[in-house]
Amino acid sequence: MTAPTLASLAADLAAGRTTSRALVEACLARISDPAGEGTRAFISVAGEQVLAAADGQDALRRAGAAPSPFAGIPVAIKDLFDVAGEVTTSGSKVLASNAPATADATAVARLRNAGFVVIGRSNMVEFAYSGLGLNPHYGTPKSPWKRDEGRVPGGSTSGGAVAVADGFAHLALGTDTGGSCRIPAAFCGITGYKPTASRVPQEGCLPLSQSLDSIGPLGRSVACCAAADAILAGAPVTALEPADLSGLRFLVPATVALDALDPEVASAFEAAVARISKAGARVVTAPVPEFAEIAGINAKGGFTAAESYAWHRALLAEKEAEYDPRVSVRIKRGREQEAADYIDILAARRSLIARANARIAPFDALLMPTVAILPPKIADLASDDAAYAKANILSLRNCTLVNMIDGCAISLPIPAPGDAPVGLMVASAGGMDARLFAIAAGIEAQFGG
Repeated sequence: MTAPTLASLAADLAAGRTTSRALVEACLARISDPAGEGTRAFISVAGEQVLAAADGQDALRRAGAAPSPFAGIPVAIKDLFDVAGEVTTSGSKVLASNAPATADATAVARLRNAGFVVIGRSNMVEFAYSGLGLNPHYGTPKSPWKRDEGRVPGGSTSGGAVAVADGFAHLALGTDTGGSCRIPAAFCGITGYKPTASRVPQEGCLPLSQSLDSIGPLGRSVACCAAADAILAGAPVTALEPADLSGLRFLVPATVALDALDPEVASAFEAAVARISKAGARVVTAPVPEFAEIAGINAKGGFTAAESYAWHRALLAEKEAEYDPRVSVRIKRGREQEAADYIDILAARRSLIARANARIAPFDALLMPTVAILPPKIADLASDDAAYAKANILSLRNCTLVNMIDGCAISLPIPAPGDAPVGLMVASAGGMDARLFAIAAGIEAQFGG
């Protein structure tokens, strides 16, 4: 049975074939199944509170006053966002003694105003600082792929991706600084969106890097992400019309993005590109020299190290022993940067964005593998810092290219050998979100989406 999309759930709710309470009860039952990943996918679950919210949405729908077609659908909220009355712990123990939030984050408030019901706070990499999804404090939920082997879910929105994949929620709210929506979407076989960073307000969301952070959804289709993105951006939800691929021009960057691919990833990506070409699109593989500059710009930790250290330095001085060492060591790289280093990377990024945008302007979108590798085994990374570091860099690499040029991007699941989870990333320059969704929907249709 195909997992429901936001559109199919909205149709079922409108027709009376289901209710918000029924949807919530089904999700709660899956979360509480001891054989499943629910206890690792969530840091906390709303329980009776979400049932009351569901009943409220059902009452509004009966009265003809549902705030949106999606009213009553359960959503998972990354533990990075403020939810009124709850402590925002950001996947850490360090903030556990903080006072509860007094108001919802703007993104959470917009989802609530549309009638979504918050089913719980989803697990994540501590302070969002990794692309793999491991969390030593709250456990690591497993990717659906080869679950008996225990594969990483991708990070940092690990719990949200597993929640959507396993039916613990029907949408997840995440963040993306270097791939944190797209990587777990790819590793868990779903769809994840990174909008233009300025598109969704970040008030009430604990920062990793204010220069690179963006807020986006994880869902089961391009249309799911497009609808959620519109709500998050405070824009009208309109019908998504898939673009006709015939005549579109796509650029496959030959610089960086195709390096060191796992064979299954390379095979799936080549097949996807061939199918897009067969649909009438023109696909050009060519160098993007600007992408080769990014590793150098980030050599001392880049924006994430500098800006996260500025936020964490007082906490580190007081509670460093309570941090995940793999997170604290990356944050502390920020103290190695001087003010002049930070000014340099600001200038380097401005130049990078201008030159990269000029290079990609003749094309409708970029095509890349979302992640260069398949999900590694959790056990292989648990005590091997070198293996962890290598896998983390490869997980983040391609997605980071888009964040650094201030673009927008979506990851779509594509067929791969042995049912391996491989994501196809479709990306554009910043501000092209609406057009990108139409193009992505056209590509999705080629794979039976």
